[in-house]
Amino acid sequence: MSTGPIDYGRLSAGRHCNYWRMDPTLRSVVERASTDDEFEWAEPVLERFGHACGHGIADRSDRIDRHPPKLHTYDADGEVTNEVEYHPDQRENERVVYEEFRLTHDPFHPPPGRDDPASFTHALAMQALLSYCDVGFTCPASMTTGAAIALEAADHDCDEFFDRLTSADLDEHIEGAMFLTEKQGGSDVGANEVRADPADDGTYRLFGEKWFCSNIDAQGALALARTPDAPEGTAGLSLFLVPREVDGELNDSLFRRLKDKLGTLSVPTGEIEFRGATGYLIGEEGDGFRLMAEMMNYERLTNATGALGVMGRALLEAKAHAANREAFGKRLDDHALMRRDLAELTVEYEGAATFSFEAARWYNEYKRAGDEATENPAADGEDTDRAFKLMRVLVPVAKYRTARDSVGVASYCMEVLGGNGYVREHTTPRLLRDTQVLPIWEGSSNVISLDVLRVLERERAHEALIPYVSDLLAVDDGLLAGLADEIGESFETLQASLGTLAAEDTEYAQYHAKELANLIYDVTTAALLLNRADDALADDGAAGGTDGDGVTAPDARLALVTEAFVDEHLREDRSRGITSGSTGLDDRFDAIARYARVDPDSVPEAVLGAEE
Repeated sequence: MSTGPIDYGRLSAGRHCNYWRMDPTLRSVVERASTDDEFEWAEPVLERFGHACGHGIADRSDRIDRHPPKLHTYDADGEVTNEVEYHPDQRENERVVYEEFRLTHDPFHPPPGRDDPASFTHALAMQALLSYCDVGFTCPASMTTGAAIALEAADHDCDEFFDRLTSADLDEHIEGAMFLTEKQGGSDVGANEVRADPADDGTYRLFGEKWFCSNIDAQGALALARTPDAPEGTAGLSLFLVPREVDGELNDSLFRRLKDKLGTLSVPTGEIEFRGATGYLIGEEGDGFRLMAEMMNYERLTNATGALGVMGRALLEAKAHAANREAFGKRLDDHALMRRDLAELTVEYEGAATFSFEAARWYNEYKRAGDEATENPAADGEDTDRAFKLMRVLVPVAKYRTARDSVGVASYCMEVLGGNGYVREHTTPRLLRDTQVLPIWEGSSNVISLDVLRVLERERAHEALIPYVSDLLAVDDGLLAGLADEIGESFETLQASLGTLAAEDTEYAQYHAKELANLIYDVTTAALLLNRADDALADDGAAGGTDGDGVTAPDARLALVTEAFVDEHLREDRSRGITSGSTGLDDRFDAIARYARVDPDSVPEAVLGAEE
C-alpha cells in the first residue's frame, strides 16, 4: 500500500529505523500472501520485529562480522572439544529472534493471540527483515525451521529434538543444520559416501566426511548417509539426526576446520569427520533424499527472502545517501541519472519481492493442504495437486533469480555510496560479500535451472502454471489493458518455449534451462505486478494508497512499476539510439523510488503502452 513519498533524507544511513515501516513493498507483498486473519495478527509482530532489527540486531550484526566465530577443536591437553567461540552479541541476537519473537516456534505451535500456528509466510517475512541485518544469522534460523519441517514429515524417535528446535525458551532451544555436501559429490548428492552402520541399540554409527557444514556446532543437525547394501545414487540415502552431544558426551566426530569464507562470517561453516558418531534414523532407510527435499523447499524460499533483505537494505542505504549527499550543486537524488538508477533498482526489488512471496504463498498452501489431507483423507485432491505444482515450480525459480539479482543490486548500491561504500565501516561491503553466497546456497544456478526442467517434465507443473498466469492477466481496469496485451504476448512465447523444449532431447533442453527459468520469472512476475496494479486501481481502493488526507484511494503507482518492469524485461530492444521523450523513470522517481501515491487520472493510457 503506497503512503509515500518517503523522506529518506531524515536518515543518515540505513539503520536506527524500523525496517518494516521503511519497506512498503515488503508490507504489501506479505499482506497479499497472507489471509486476512493471519495478517491482522502478524502485522503488529512484524512492526515490532522491524524495530528490533533496525535498532539493535543491525548494529550487533556489524560487530559480529568484525569478530566472527572461532573454532577450538582441541583443549590444552589435546582432547577433542569441537568448541565454537562466538561474540557475545550473537547470544543476544538469538535471544531476540528465538525467544522474544519466536521465529522458529510460531510456525509449529500457536503463539499468543492465536489458536493455530503462524503461517510459514509470517516466518519468511521475519527472515526477510532479519536479512536486512545479517544473512549469516538467517542461515541457522532457517535451517532450524527446516529441520523441524523434516522431522514433522517422518516417523522417528526424536520428539525431544523437535520440541527443542521449536522451543521459545532460549535455554531449551537448539539450532538445526543440514549436512549435505561431500568433497567428491558437491551438487551431485547421489555420489555421497558417508556410511551409517546399524548399532545394537537401534541407532546408527556414521563414518566419513562432510565438506561444507554451515552452523557446524548445531545440536539438531540432519545428515544424509548410506546404510549397508543401500543402492547407489539418491535412492540409497537415508536421513539421520546427528547431535553434537549424546547423553552429555561429545558425539564421536571431529570438527577439522572452519572455512575461510568471503562472507556470512557470523555462521561457522566447516568440515566434519564422523568417527562413529551416533545418528538417529528419520523416516525409513532409503527415504533420506525425499525428506531432505522437504527441508530444501523451505531453505530455497529463505534463500529468496534473504536476497530480498539484502536488496531492501542496500536500497535503503543508497537512497539515504542519495538524499543527503550533494554533488555539483544539488542532492544526488535530484540528478536525472541517479533518479533513473534508483527507480530501476526499486523496480527490480518490487518484482523480486512480488514473485518470492507468491512462491511463499503457494508453499504455505501446499503445507496447509497436506495437513488438511492428513486430518481429512476426503479433502479436495485437486487443490492439493495445484498447490504442490505451483510451489514446486515457483520456489526454485524464486531462489535462482533473486539470488542472482541481489548480487547486482548490492553491487550497484555500494557504488552509489562512492568510496565510502567500499569501506568496511559501512554496511554495503558486507551486504555484497554476504549475498554472493546466495546463488550457491541450496543449489547453484545450473542445478536450480535443471530442477525446473525436472519439475516440468516429471511433475507436469506447467499444467498448473499456465492457467494460473492466464488468470493473473484477466484485469478489470482499462488503464492496464495495453500492458495486459503485451504481457500476454510474452506469455504466449513462454508457452511456445515450453512446447519446444518438451519436443527436444535432454541435452537441448538442458542447454536452454536457465533461459527458460528466466522467462518463467519475467513473465510470471510481470503478470503478478499487473494483478497487484489492478487491485490497487480498484474502485474501492482496498489495495491502493492514501491521499493527502490519509484516506484510502486508488493508486496507479504499481501500474507504473509494472510498465517499467515490462520495458526492462519483456520488450525487445527496439533501437540502441536515443529518442526524445524517454525520461520516464526520472519523471516517475517519487512514485517508484519514494512510494508516492499516483492519481490514476494523472496517467495517460499511452504511458502504459508499448510505444511512448
